[in-house]
Amino acid sequence: MKFKNILIYSGFIGVLSLSACSKKIAVEGETPVTPPKAPTAYTITETFEAGTKASYALDSVQLLTGKWTLSDALLGNLAADAKNGTKSIRLRTGYLAMNFDVAGAKMLYVSHAKYGTDANSTWQLLASTDGGKTYAQLGTDITETSTTLVTDSFKVSTTGKIRFQIKKAGTTRINIDDIIFKGTGDPGITVGAPDTDPTDNGNTGTAAPGRGTPDAGADAPPAGGDNSNLLFGNPSGAQANIISAENYLIDQKYYVESYSMTRGIPNWVSWHLDPNNFNGAVTRKDDFASFTGLPSNWYQVQSNSYSGSGFDRGHNCPSGDRTSSSGANSATFLMTNMIPQAPNNNQKTWESFESYLRAQALNGYEVYVMMGSYGTGGIGSASASVINTINNGKVTVPANVWKVAVLLKTGDNDLSRVTASTRVIAINTPNVNTIGANWKDYIVTVRDIESATGYNLLSNLPQNIQDVVEKVKDPGN
Repeated sequence: MKFKNILIYSGFIGVLSLSACSKKIAVEGETPVTPPKAPTAYTITETFEAGTKASYALDSVQLLTGKWTLSDALLGNLAADAKNGTKSIRLRTGYLAMNFDVAGAKMLYVSHAKYGTDANSTWQLLASTDGGKTYAQLGTDITETSTTLVTDSFKVSTTGKIRFQIKKAGTTRINIDDIIFKGTGDPGITVGAPDTDPTDNGNTGTAAPGRGTPDAGADAPPAGGDNSNLLFGNPSGAQANIISAENYLIDQKYYVESYSMTRGIPNWVSWHLDPNNFNGAVTRKDDFASFTGLPSNWYQVQSNSYSGSGFDRGHNCPSGDRTSSSGANSATFLMTNMIPQAPNNNQKTWESFESYLRAQALNGYEVYVMMGSYGTGGIGSASASVINTINNGKVTVPANVWKVAVLLKTGDNDLSRVTASTRVIAINTPNVNTIGANWKDYIVTVRDIESATGYNLLSNLPQNIQDVVEKVKDPGN
């Protein structure tokens, strides 16, 4: 990418809040107050690689960071489109606008250029602090003269939530590509399309045809080494052998799991996550299906087996983590990847945590994830009573749902790069519909989950490293 002289603009909207300094006089016998931890810095990039829009007609498009409205604009992929990657916004006489807010933003970076041989033109960056009701311009008009991408930076001098719009006049065309948000704290962005269907009723219709193990495409994680699904270990010692019916190892190429024959659900599922896995090449397929790769005498949970139960077909490996191909996304809809999950647990608490991890992946991390469940008895939306099983007793409703995520800055030799200071997030939630939406309220330690399940979750790490990172309770910021 070519950079021109960067222009720093102060926003003409919002209010800077100034806090006065004060001294706190120590009182004898008083417990010292621990100062709050400084908010974590974030960098999130909207690449415009996800989604499809081939016409200039007004429409909203789901992209990595959320829904954007394109007016007299499209997602261009021609040779004349200036772009990083395969797509960029091609804007004519209209605007490109966020349909969502970002919190804690300090700087905004926009890459832009002329389209093809079009004449020079100008555009404006606008911002709104009232959810898009009103906008004010940030800085002065930008004159578009370059045929290759250049980047301008804009300083955001406002507190709270904000959204941006790029507006252009005239009939000449420009390209807008990577927009980078930099700030501190929780940006509040849902990265990727929502992974849950709020109308999921367990499919009351006829069961869909079953499917076997998907073919491993070029986008599948490697079988071993860096980025492999089981790099951090097989936590229960699962085996691909029928004598291990309650701890049966299944390699679904895009994730690996331990499956329980009698419970009809996975014990745990493990996978690797980086931005290549959720690039938006495909959208959510919703092609739930039984898994035909189970031993011949085992019951296959069907796509409609949760019908009328009051529980969602809750993914372990999320659909939103696997949008790089149809094969990758379809793999997540096999019923061996599902648990009966209380709707609010699935659609609110877990959806927000999954989005948070995808945001961290866009922020320069790769994430190794293990998710599972244990116990018996949850409360769904059909009644206030604890339900132990559904599907005539063939599918167990778990009592708790947990996840462990190891976050590493993108790089090589991943196992050897884990240190005592590596961030490991563990959460454990009750499988009930009255659960709170904030995943941070359910943070525990890895050792807490190991005590509840009997698993050795990060077994491939040196024991001295395990003894540190597994005892740390993440602060959640």
